[in-house]
Amino acid sequence: MRISEETLKGFHLSYPLEKIAPLEQILFLDIETTGFTARSSYLYMIGCAYYKDNHWHTIQWFAENYSQETQLIKSFFLFAQDYKYLIHFNGNNFDLPFLTQKCQQLELPYSFQHFQGIDLYKRISPYKFFLKLPNCKQKTLEQFLGINRKDVFSGGELIGIYLDYIKSPSEFSEKALFLHNADDLKGMLQTLPILAYYDLFNENTLKAKKVQANYYKDLNGNKRKEILITIQFPTPLPQPVSASANNCYFRGEGGEATLKVPIYEEELKFFYSNYKDYYYLPAEDVALHKSVASFVNKEHRIQASAANCYTRKFSSYLPQWEILFEPFFKRDYKSREYFFELTDEIKKDRRGFTAYAAHVINMIASIY
Repeated sequence: MRISEETLKGFHLSYPLEKIAPLEQILFLDIETTGFTARSSYLYMIGCAYYKDNHWHTIQWFAENYSQETQLIKSFFLFAQDYKYLIHFNGNNFDLPFLTQKCQQLELPYSFQHFQGIDLYKRISPYKFFLKLPNCKQKTLEQFLGINRKDVFSGGELIGIYLDYIKSPSEFSEKALFLHNADDLKGMLQTLPILAYYDLFNENTLKAKKVQANYYKDLNGNKRKEILITIQFPTPLPQPVSASANNCYFRGEGGEATLKVPIYEEELKFFYSNYKDYYYLPAEDVALHKSVASFVNKEHRIQASAANCYTRKFSSYLPQWEILFEPFFKRDYKSREYFFELTDEIKKDRRGFTAYAAHVINMIASIY
């Protein structure tokens, strides 16, 4: 078995990983195999990255022949026993199940039960379309972030190189195998800033810095009104991103973003839930509580139903896609579009606009 170790001098993370866990407790993992299933293929390399003595380091265990699989796994778990957090890329679907099955196959008493796992792929893949990515492969994320790797081979291509190495070891094959795994490890460290997009949607750390109304003309030349929200977040976005949905627009760059949301100036309806306590007045197109409407002539009132138990109000409204603010208004009873009134009180509620900004951003991401 061959072991290769490297100190990444001068390398510094561009993401505050310590907010997840102390750096000394984190271990990055990447494995190389001759196939997808442990039962019918071999494990030939395990690579790890770790932080020690103010530097990032990598260590790789390489099986020079098939019989060294057991030694490879024992060496890894012996090294990993002092770590609590395991970071990997799609490891939930491949690396961890493969190693677990190998341990069972080789009757080795190891598991990942004492680790807390963080799958980078799992965290970022829900935002693939929001980021306009064709896929969420590690190399794709590296290209998105402008990271250039030395390795030119894919994992599939390396299977043939390793099989050739077993038959006839060569310096070229060995370097290619070590380089691919090393670049995967370094790539994971370098792509950590991609988690800023995950944080944007999953951490309650964004803040509405400024809120203002703005007038503009639509495509037909009609004067429209929108609200502009300037948002701050602590983890800077590594690349600018923009997206739109339901007439809302988001653009983020660095640690700040702008959110545009249309203001609807129209008459909307507030529906009373306890419609059995109301009469509907067809001539006035309004529902009144029975304590008041009982004085109205019976010929001008009927028992209210859920669909007509409302009061109408012309005002300025903002859209919402779940009930964030109450009371909420709709255009008609069956409508799935919700609105809340843009009152003077809400205009001054910076905390409320912070929650609303997060609400709109998540809506945009869900559309993608």
